[in-house]
Amino acid sequence: MLNPIHLRTLQECVRTGSFAEAGRVLGYTASAVSQQMVLLERAVGAPLFERSARSARSTALAVRLADRSRDALGALDSLEREVRAMVAGEEGSLRLASFATANARVLPDVLAAVVAERPSAEVQLDEGEPDEVLGDVLEGVLDAAVVFEYDLDPRQWPIELCVEELMAEPLRLALPETHRLAGAPEVELRELADDAWICTRQDTAGARALVRLAAAAGFVPRITFRSNDYSVIRDLVARDLGVAVLPGLAIPDDHVRISRISGWQPHRRVKALYRKQNTNPLLPIALECLAKSCAQVANGWHAEPREP
Repeated sequence: MLNPIHLRTLQECVRTGSFAEAGRVLGYTASAVSQQMVLLERAVGAPLFERSARSARSTALAVRLADRSRDALGALDSLEREVRAMVAGEEGSLRLASFATANARVLPDVLAAVVAERPSAEVQLDEGEPDEVLGDVLEGVLDAAVVFEYDLDPRQWPIELCVEELMAEPLRLALPETHRLAGAPEVELRELADDAWICTRQDTAGARALVRLAAAAGFVPRITFRSNDYSVIRDLVARDLGVAVLPGLAIPDDHVRISRISGWQPHRRVKALYRKQNTNPLLPIALECLAKSCAQVANGWHAEPREP
C-alpha cells in the first residue's frame, strides 16, 4: 500500500530535483528523505530515481506517480478535514423526533439554535407519539426523541436508553367561556362530573390519565368527542361542546377559559430519550438547546391560571 507521507515527499523530490532541497521544504534531513524514497520504491516495485553522488534524477515513473498522486492526496486532505469537522460537530447530521405540541412550542427554537451554532450540519425533525418513535431511537435511526408520560399513566423506558426530564407540564381544565365555572381560578373535578368531556383517542396516555383523574374524584367521565389534535379539542371546547384537560404545551391564549384542578396537581412530563452509546457530537448541543428552550417555556407558566 502506498504511504501518503511518502507520496507527498515524492512530489517535492520531483519538483525540486533534490533530496536535500525536498527535506528542507518538508522539515526532514536528506537522509530521511532518501529512506522514505527507498521504502516507496519497495512498495512500487521499481526504481523512482537515478541516483548519483550529487543528485537524484526522477524517472518517468516517479514523475507520473507524483502527478497522479496529487488528486488522491487532495481527496485525502479533504476527507481528513471533513472527519475533523464531524468529530467537532461542525458538520454531520442530527436526526430528532418529537410529538406535536412540543414541535409547535419547543422544537422551532431548538432547531434554530442548533443551526445557528452549527450552520454546516444537517438537522432533521420528524413527528410522532412516543411509541411511534421509540423503536427508531433504539435502532439508531434517530439520535434522540422528545417524548412524554403522565403522572397518572407512568411507564418504563428501555434500559438501553438515557432518559432526561426536560420539564413538567401542569394539567389544566379548559372550559367554554359560557361555562358556569368559567373564570374560577380553581375547580374541583367532581363539579364537572355531569359535563361532556373531550379528550384524546381511546387507549392513549392522555385518555387513561383523564379516566384515572376522574376516578379519584369519584366519577366516570362522559366522553363525547375524541381527537389527538389539541387544536381540535380546544375548538370543540370553545364551541361549548364539552370540557377538557390540557397539558401545559397545549394551553391556548384565547377562546377558552383555563382553571387549575383543585387539590393534587398532576403533570405530563416531557423527556428526551437517546442511546447511551450515541457518540454524535451534535447530540450534546441539541440536548443543551432542548433544556434551555423547555426551561424558558416552563418559566412562562404562571402559578395562577391564564386568563384570555
